[in-house]
Amino acid sequence: MRDLSTARALALCLPVALLAGALGSQYLGGLYPCEMCHWQRWPHYAALMPAGLAFVVPGRAARRLLVTLAALAIAISGAIGVFHAGVEYHWWNGITACTAPPTRGGDLLADILSRPLIRCDVAQWSLGGISLAGFNAIFSLGGVIAILALAWKRQRR
Repeated sequence: MRDLSTARALALCLPVALLAGALGSQYLGGLYPCEMCHWQRWPHYAALMPAGLAFVVPGRAARRLLVTLAALAIAISGAIGVFHAGVEYHWWNGITACTAPPTRGGDLLADILSRPLIRCDVAQWSLGGISLAGFNAIFSLGGVIAILALAWKRQRR
């Protein structure tokens, strides 16, 4: 039972932490997300619902199912992160146009022309050669392995 509780906590805390990092880098660090950055966030938002419900729904089987659904959403974000990192490292071409930060009002054309272009194929920040998309992939997919291993671990009798 303790393993499922740990998996449940990890399934909730991991997307919260990764979203906090993404939103913090955007609003506090000034790193505007490209379109693929936004794609990586949506599955984490989606993971919050089943992960949160796993704390209130009765029954081990129901909680395990919800944790597994949250892990699936986190895995999707990790897969998008792998793809995005590959685009940044120029291993393959991206499938989207680049985007720019939202307008601040006023003249739309002037806003568009004055804003920086945020390219999906250029990492805005990296640490040790790993971009934010790469870190999302590593933490998301590593977390999914841990969540599923804990959630589906056989209980000793």
